[in-house]
Amino acid sequence: MVGPEKVLEFWLDHVGPAGWYLADDAVDAEIREKFMSTWEAARDGGLSMWLTYPSGTLAYLIVTDQFSRNMFRNDDGRAFSMDAVANAAAKRAICKGWDMKIDAPARQFFYLPLMHSENLCDQDRCIRLLVERMPQQGGNNLLHAQAHREVIRQFGRFPYRNAALSREDTRSEVAYAQAGSYGHTLRQIQTKQAA
Repeated sequence: MVGPEKVLEFWLDHVGPAGWYLADDAVDAEIREKFMSTWEAARDGGLSMWLTYPSGTLAYLIVTDQFSRNMFRNDDGRAFSMDAVANAAAKRAICKGWDMKIDAPARQFFYLPLMHSENLCDQDRCIRLLVERMPQQGGNNLLHAQAHREVIRQFGRFPYRNAALSREDTRSEVAYAQAGSYGHTLRQIQTKQAA
């Protein structure tokens, strides 16, 4: 297990903004190698001290919300297994104003657990926070937040998680997948904004 400083150094400096949202097998493997035991400690409730200060909470959110998605990419339910704890930790930190103690672009990791939530109120709140607290840097994140919210408005869940979570697809979700899934939603929003 590593400490929060190592998590932040790796994610913020080594991977950096250019690599945060790329599907890169080498980065995913490196995260598994370096941080699996840290993720397991978080899963087992062993990182509670990280949640007592802003940068520790940021590291905790990266481990539980971001590393989960990297380590268990491609139809593995563990990718979403820490979403509830990441969501709760993010909300506590935001209420304390700790997100504002972290410079952008790293501040976005306080809001992504809300974007990843299958709850419409969380989706709305994510958009408000990006607009209010990251107005200069939130552009691409705001677009994705709007797309995530639209998916939740339409289905009440993210259909592209169904296989990983052993959920049955509805007819409308099958049609959505055939139409292009999330990419289709993203293009629709971009078209509306350009009009």
